[in-house]
Amino acid sequence: MDSADDSSLGPLTEDAPSAGFLDDGKNTIGSQLASRLREAIISGELEAGSKINLDKARKIFNVSLSPLREGLARLISDGLVEFQDNRGYRVAPISLANLEEVTSLREELEVFALRESMRLGDVDWEGNVMRALHRLNRTERDAAHPETLEHWEALHREFHLTLISGCGKPLLLHFCSLLLNLNDRYRRVFLIRTSGDRNVGQEHSEIAQGAVARDADYACDKLRQHIHRTGTNLRNHLATKGIV
Repeated sequence: MDSADDSSLGPLTEDAPSAGFLDDGKNTIGSQLASRLREAIISGELEAGSKINLDKARKIFNVSLSPLREGLARLISDGLVEFQDNRGYRVAPISLANLEEVTSLREELEVFALRESMRLGDVDWEGNVMRALHRLNRTERDAAHPETLEHWEALHREFHLTLISGCGKPLLLHFCSLLLNLNDRYRRVFLIRTSGDRNVGQEHSEIAQGAVARDADYACDKLRQHIHRTGTNLRNHLATKGIV
């Protein structure tokens, strides 16, 4: 069932020479494969709903089936991959309902994590937030140059996770990280064709400055509005593509 023709892994063959994974004692081969596949899914390199051919993936990455299945199991728990008996592994589909759920959960959990971070975060947390903001706002994001989008995305994720890093709740941080991954699948596709339709840099600055000033209501309102606006833009974009 896993040997059926599938073009979804085609682009990954370009990276085959660098696909040698070694267990370094800190990250298993399975975890390294999960990271590589996670990025391919979030970036859209592996299309939503596409079949993941185990034989092809094993050859591309030059690994056995055991670590490959370990990596895919991690992505199933992240909500990025699905497994069905007799049908094998597929990249999780996208939908308006899924996007709306992810957006509403981010509004609740990420805002709560920010409020807790302002309550518990120390001076080091404040400094980390402002450094993450500076790096993000100093980075160009241009749809005409895809490499700038990838770099900006990494810093954008770092900024949002740094904002809530002072909450002192590992499970909450884990859930927020998963939601960011799920949300980024939608935004990355949107940003392939546009560099954005609003001053996101100003929004990030308002959130960060309110956070380090410990103005909880202001910062949390700004973050909630920021997440909601992004969700609305992505929902409208999906609708124009006929995705329901």
